[in-house]
Amino acid sequence: MRAPSLLASFRFALAGIAYAFRTQRNFKVHLGITLAVIALGLWLGLPAEHWAVLAVTVGLVFQAELLNTALEAIVDHVSPNFSPLAKVAKDCAAGAVFLTALCAVLVGLLILGPPLLAALMAIF
Repeated sequence: MRAPSLLASFRFALAGIAYAFRTQRNFKVHLGITLAVIALGLWLGLPAEHWAVLAVTVGLVFQAELLNTALEAIVDHVSPNFSPLAKVAKDCAAGAVFLTALCAVLVGLLILGPPLLAALMAIF
């Protein structure tokens, strides 16, 4: 079914994000880490191009988490009893989130690591 208006489609999207926030522990973990990265980036005075890379990276992590949540809901709906194939689908989706998060950690270390190390060396 198609959304009746553009505003309605935005409301549906925000409802999905709110659902993931309310129901998915890892979504909250990702949000906490995102807020810590933003605070650290502000403290370090990152240049705009670093913020752009961090924004895309954070967006990919949340996108993966939302798609994982959607896939889990669909699988649970069509296969309420245990199914080996349902397990494969859910495990693969969770694996996609895990790999995306690992890549985000690597990006964060590459972007935040050098200026953080320099700032810490200046303090000590």
